[in-house]
Order: sequence, then C-alpha cells, then structure tokens
Amino acid sequence: MFMKTALTGLVLAGASVLPASAETAWPLKLSNCGVDLSFDKAPESVVTVGQATTEILYSLGLADKVPATSVWFTEVLPQFKNANASIERLADNDPSFESILAKRPGLVTVQYEWHVGPQGVVATREQFSDLSIPTYVLPSDCIGKDNSKGSDGTRIGMYAMDSIYQGISELGRIFDVADRGEALVADLKTREAAAIEKAEGLDLKDASAVFWFSSAEMDIDPYVAGRKGPPGYMMQALGLKNIVESDEEWPVVSWESIARANPSIIVLARMERRRFEADDYEKKIAFLKSDPVTSQMDAVKNDHIIMLDAHAMDPSIRNIDALETLAEALPKLSPK
Repeated sequence: MFMKTALTGLVLAGASVLPASAETAWPLKLSNCGVDLSFDKAPESVVTVGQATTEILYSLGLADKVPATSVWFTEVLPQFKNANASIERLADNDPSFESILAKRPGLVTVQYEWHVGPQGVVATREQFSDLSIPTYVLPSDCIGKDNSKGSDGTRIGMYAMDSIYQGISELGRIFDVADRGEALVADLKTREAAAIEKAEGLDLKDASAVFWFSSAEMDIDPYVAGRKGPPGYMMQALGLKNIVESDEEWPVVSWESIARANPSIIVLARMERRRFEADDYEKKIAFLKSDPVTSQMDAVKNDHIIMLDAHAMDPSIRNIDALETLAEALPKLSPK
C-alpha cells in the first residue's frame, strides 16, 4: 500500500487553515544530531542524500527546491513520479562529495550518518560546514541509536515514529512551511493509530515474525531486522514477537536459528536495488521453498509470507504504509 495521493492535497490545504503563528521565526536555531544549526531564512535549494529525506520534502510540497537526489532503494512514491522525473539523480547509492557541491545547495539533507556524519562515506558534516553548507540529518538515525559500530549502527532504544514526525516538523520550519509539516504529521498519526487499532482485536499473543531484508549471497545467512529498529517497532505495535534478539539494525542470523524459532510470518523486502542476488524478492521466495532448512518452516509451508516495500523497513514516512499493509494481512495469517 503506497501513501495516499490525497495526502499531498491535505498538506497543502492545511496551509490555508492553520494560523499565521505557524510561520517560522527567524533566525531559526536547531540542535540536530549533536550539531547546532542556525538559519536566517529558508534555504533556496536542497540536495538530498537518502530517499527518506527526499520523500519528506516532496510531501511538504518542496520538490521545486530540490535540484538533485541520491541513495534510492525503490521507485519514488507514485504521486511524486512526475516531479521526481525532472530532478537529477546523482547516484542510486553513494553520491560523491564533489557532485553535491556542484549543485551549490543551500542545505544538504541526510538519511544516514553513515553517508554524512563523523565517518561519513560521502563526507563529514564539518566538510560541508567549512564551505558554509549546513547539513540536516533525520533525527530517526541518531535518536536512541549508536552509529559508531558498523554501517547500520545499533539501536539503544526502541525506534518510534516520533523521530520521523520530528524530522517532518523541523524541515517544515526550516523551509517556512511549518503548517504543511504539522498537517502531514497529523495525517500520519491518524493512520498509525488506525492500523494499530485494527490489529488489537486479533489474538496474536503467540504469533511471531522475521523480516528478511537481503543477503550478501543467496545461500548464506541473511540480514534480518533487529528488535529495536522500524520493523521491531511494527511488530511490537501490532502484537507480533520478533524472533531476532539483536539490537543491531540489520544483524546477520543463521537460517538454522531462524528455522528453530519457526516464525509464524516471514516478511520480505521488495526493492529495485540489485546490489545482491537476494535483493530480488522472487529469488528470496524460491530459496525459502527449495532450501532443505527453510522449506520446513511453518510460515513457508502455509505461505504466510508478506511482501513489504524495502524502504518501508527503514525509518521513513513509508513506515505507516508498512504498518497498514501488515495490519491488513494479519487477519488471514494470524493463528486460528
């Protein structure tokens, strides 16, 4: 389920009904993932490093401020397809520091500190700051998270949608469209509550799940969702037990261990990216049904397999789409 096309209309309509006090007071000062930011006015342009930040900006009606994007997992949300088609994509994965600078952005928004952070593979925030280019990292990648270990980091607290809502609100203020930000947050919160309420009426006390993102090789241990990231939040919110106990964002867990836990439901990431063979969800399904270990799991035998947009498994506005998709599927997959 993709984010409703009507959402953009709701956000833009909100600008006409909210009070003038929603306007940004300049200078705007923010503390963002340990870095103090100050804006005297809304940036004229913004380059994005991360699909999550791109789709938030599009949802706020700011596509015309975006000359270039980077780091994509899936196709853009369908309601933004036309706007996105005219915007340059610097790279599907990691853009170069130089390619971003060439766009002379007034701001760089970042999904992961792994890309732009203390040891950023693209650059550090200081490197941009030295050139008078501010950087904004989505709070979802630093609140309750330690990014000093591994590219994906480790969650030290349970992920919550509040960190995404904070990012939406702060970007709305940075670009002086705070009214749109608050309208977007209100809509997402309403949908979040409705999906959770739908699952509360089900008897899921013994149901469990595993989220399989990908694998470096088709027949080796997979990258699965840890217990405190977005999938962990979804499982907790919907009454499912996560069979994975690690606090790493995407730990590697053996299929033997997963099979012993015998999850009720297997959730597969569907993506356009093809860095690994297992990025292809059809190959994931074929493996599950043919491997002598995985084929014996109840979820495989009963075809209790759900596809989710890969980007919906990362911190993003798509987490609400994923929550709705899961809540819709649970009645037919839950234990009888």
